[in-house]
Amino acid sequence: MELYPGTKFGVGPVIENGFFYDLDLPKPISPQDLSKIEKRMRQIIARNEEFVREEMPLDAAIEFFKKMDQQYKVELLTDLKTKGTTKIKPEEQQDISIEKPNIASVYRTGKFVDLCRGPHVGTTKDVGVFKLTKISGAYWRGSEKNKQLTRVYGLAFKTQEELDAYLILLDEAEKRDHRKLGAELELFMISPRVGMGLPLYLPNGAFIRRKMEELVAGLEEEQGDQYVYTPHIARKGLYETSGHWQHYRDTMYSPIDIEGEEYILRPMNCPHHIQIYAHRPRSYRDLPLRLAEFGTVYRFEKSGELFGLTRVRGFTQNDAHIFCSPEQIKKEVASLLDLTKKVYAAFGIKDVWMRLSLRDPKDTVKYVADSNKMWERAEGALREALDSKKAKYVTAVGEAAFYGPKIDFEAKDALGREFTISTIQLDFSLPEKFDLEYTGDDGAKHRPVIIHRAPLGSIERFLAFLIEHYAGAFPVWLAPVQASVIPVGKDHWKAAARLEKMLRKEGIRAVANLERDTVGYKIRAAERMKVPYMLVVGDKEKSLKKLTVRVRGVKALKAMTVSSFVSRLRKEIARRG
Repeated sequence: MELYPGTKFGVGPVIENGFFYDLDLPKPISPQDLSKIEKRMRQIIARNEEFVREEMPLDAAIEFFKKMDQQYKVELLTDLKTKGTTKIKPEEQQDISIEKPNIASVYRTGKFVDLCRGPHVGTTKDVGVFKLTKISGAYWRGSEKNKQLTRVYGLAFKTQEELDAYLILLDEAEKRDHRKLGAELELFMISPRVGMGLPLYLPNGAFIRRKMEELVAGLEEEQGDQYVYTPHIARKGLYETSGHWQHYRDTMYSPIDIEGEEYILRPMNCPHHIQIYAHRPRSYRDLPLRLAEFGTVYRFEKSGELFGLTRVRGFTQNDAHIFCSPEQIKKEVASLLDLTKKVYAAFGIKDVWMRLSLRDPKDTVKYVADSNKMWERAEGALREALDSKKAKYVTAVGEAAFYGPKIDFEAKDALGREFTISTIQLDFSLPEKFDLEYTGDDGAKHRPVIIHRAPLGSIERFLAFLIEHYAGAFPVWLAPVQASVIPVGKDHWKAAARLEKMLRKEGIRAVANLERDTVGYKIRAAERMKVPYMLVVGDKEKSLKKLTVRVRGVKALKAMTVSSFVSRLRKEIARRG
């Protein structure tokens, strides 16, 4: 406010990694202005000004901020007065709330005053070390219909050492950004003509995706999953029965009129799999029935929320739905824990733990199924399955899905950042809504339980995780090109092409670089593409009796025969090294 008089203030919450403030500035600012703002912040800290809390009735607070010409604060306070919250949608996490009925709190710091719940440190001198990191655009209250404000991000720590360590981590994270590496390694692209949030896989990315799918499908089929294919659209009535239309309308695309009937791009695969279960009578002998699919789904995300592969509008889940009896839950979940462990181990993800999400038995509104016995049985089965596998997990009361308890899989990447990768969910609701049945060994009709599971979550999000986890240097079995054959000169092109053909016959993905460039340039090009092996072919190697091998990330060269090189790669591929 001192540097840019007339600034209007939006919201400025603490977030997972730092804080931000949304500002309506009288003139645009650039990243170069952040150092100037930091300098003024340090001057304010040196003034040792107190943070003084003041409470006032909501009506008085509204009038107060009207006089200050802070219309965004007036809007928030008006919502607090009329709705009791500043949330736009009930499911939103962040909001401004008040601790006392009809009372708002403000904080004064010298001449500055702002609406804030608090608490605060005593004086500006109590603020630790800080750094402003970046600016971006942000629509007011997340709606593109509103004005775009300037969002200023920052960090704060107790000590300079902590800040410096975190900045190093941020720098490494930026180098690993899957959007940056996705472009450099030619893995995927976003075309404005196709549409934002709809990634196109380039050959390199498509290859990695195919290997991911082959691995998971093989493990799933080992445990008895049966693969199906289902269409990307369905009649609107299917989603009305499932409840998705009523509860998730804002994230679903508008109906498509086909010959006077409304169809929907599917947001979930489960209603389709339910139709396969229900297409003929089932008995207890059919259970568990495990239906799997790499099913693409479509959900509407606002343009401002789209982010590389992690937040998209069309994505593919390695989805499966297990239809089983209540008595089979424990065994099935234990089997899924083993499956998920194998999947993560194959990708070198070792630091994994689980969160067991349970219902709050006191909340009779949020959770479906009147039967306490069913909930207790299901939660007990999940707990027993986790304990039987000596799994590392924490419990979270009140975080179950409305239709049943679940297990979330949490993992750390190479930088120690935590991600929720996948989930196992028990569902009592959809079998009820679709009136699913099976005939038990007692001859009576019974209701099955559905277990939703996807070890990879979505292919897109998991690939983004892998790109950043490996920093783009994929292990040999996943690398689109496993060996780059580099001829020294034109006289060595034929030998290089012959070597490429030999290696490909052995099942090794080799590519000969026959461009008219220097050896050094070709080596640097292969290193930029993070190819695991480079094979230099000169006069000594023309006979292909001996290869000169450069290993990714290692400066020293190795002399190897073709057969020993092939043997080495086969071993790495077999153990997914």
